[in-house]
Amino acid sequence: MSTARTTTAPTQHHPLRTDAASRPDSRPGAARPRPGALRAALPRLTAAWPLTWLLGGYPIWWALGLGVLIFPLLALPMAVALLRRPPRRLPPELLLWFGFLATAVVGIAALGIDPVGTIAGDPVGRLPGVAFRLVEYGSLTVLLLYALSRSERELPQRRLVALLAWLFVLTVAGGLLGTFAGHLQFTSPVELLLPAHLRHNNFVASLVHPAAAQLMDVLGYQAPRPAAPWGYTNTWGNNLALSIGWFVVAAFALRGRRGDAPDATHRATGTGRRLAAFAVLVVAVVPVVTSLNRGLWIDLALLAGYLTLRLALRGRLLALGAAVAGAAVLGVLLLATPLGGVVHGRLENGKSNNVRMFVTEKAVDGVVASPLIGLGSTRNTQGSDQSIAVGGTPDCQRCGGHTIGGNGQLWQVLYLHGGLGTLLYLGFFGAILWRHRRDASPIGLAGSGAIVVSLASMFYYNALVTPLAFTFLSYALLWRNAGARALPGHGLGDPDERDRRCPPDSDRRHRRRHPERRRPAGTPSPGPHPNPVEEPA
Repeated sequence: MSTARTTTAPTQHHPLRTDAASRPDSRPGAARPRPGALRAALPRLTAAWPLTWLLGGYPIWWALGLGVLIFPLLALPMAVALLRRPPRRLPPELLLWFGFLATAVVGIAALGIDPVGTIAGDPVGRLPGVAFRLVEYGSLTVLLLYALSRSERELPQRRLVALLAWLFVLTVAGGLLGTFAGHLQFTSPVELLLPAHLRHNNFVASLVHPAAAQLMDVLGYQAPRPAAPWGYTNTWGNNLALSIGWFVVAAFALRGRRGDAPDATHRATGTGRRLAAFAVLVVAVVPVVTSLNRGLWIDLALLAGYLTLRLALRGRLLALGAAVAGAAVLGVLLLATPLGGVVHGRLENGKSNNVRMFVTEKAVDGVVASPLIGLGSTRNTQGSDQSIAVGGTPDCQRCGGHTIGGNGQLWQVLYLHGGLGTLLYLGFFGAILWRHRRDASPIGLAGSGAIVVSLASMFYYNALVTPLAFTFLSYALLWRNAGARALPGHGLGDPDERDRRCPPDSDRRHRRRHPERRRPAGTPSPGPHPNPVEEPA
């Protein structure tokens, strides 16, 4: 007599869909989720909300008159989150940045020094400027620590890249507004709350009074130069150069979730997104040229050259062809449109060159008065390159004192924080580039490119506040990307390194390459690779 053997089918374990809980059951009679389940189902709306609101809602903050003042305000909930859950692991190069902050605080002791050739002032009267810079430096440090320490579930790389890409689109839109409606300005709600004597202060007005552009006489006539929503034309140009790389990553390297749509729909959506992104890049040429911002032109050329060289060294010669094609399109636009004449006129009119050289010489000379910790704050020069007069006249608007430390982050750090602060500042960003020098993923290239642009623009742009925030967030993406690439099955690395660390999408190809890693019978497929970034061709 034989006995029948009963076999039980292996239990199938399906991969957990992180977005399954966010779609409630729509079947008739289905139980409604409990309030606790609703909170768990919406992590993307609640997790890392201060950072999301800070970047995503920036046009609202600008219109309200908050602008860069929103950074200290939203740094408070970030600081509370850091205190409740301190970071477990941080990059060692942050010690250099903390040393720079300490040097900036110690420099307050030198506020009473008046170097030769500067207007004497009261140390107490210099404290508001010092307090503003220290508060903003501290707020950006909290922002950096917050972005570094949030988990992938709380702050996905995809979201942070998309937020920086959104800021590029916002910068282009503000550039178009400043180009075609340059006289647009309005009184903000925050401005209405301030006393009259503060509203008429030039520095305070630059913070709370929204304006589409700065009106300047550069080509022999007064014309608007785009500034919205960043307050200054130079800041506008700096932010555009720092964010364009993230826009390219979001548009051409970031892929959607294939499980949410059929393959055909996914491909159509991706094609439409790329065409729209290409149109945005073409339109961006208009405010880039009309801004008359030579520093921006240098930054974009440097960024293009850096990325092309990095890709070419990796054997991706298609990058060279793309660079040549982009240069050809730009050349056609400059030759076939009036934009070429604008560029030629700007290169022929370098009115600010003498002023920049004069202020730079004063910054270098002033370091002698306090070479180690700097002077703690800016100073005003006695006279200018045009005249020894203290103030301007109707016939000489450029006569009078200039601010030492206002013509570039390098000169400001050198003058305010001395040789020690400068070494710590440059060492911090140099250590970042060295640590991530081998990261050739889309995030690695965009992040290191932003750091290179930030270092290059130190000679002619000031970084505080928003440009330094862009740089810090680029650094956070680099660090988080390196941590993700070190985990099996995760990361945003280049294809060669990913093949060494992670199983490919195709199980058949994986088993052929790695027979020793074949899955046992009944083991579910790992599913699609969690990497949300496609590699460039």
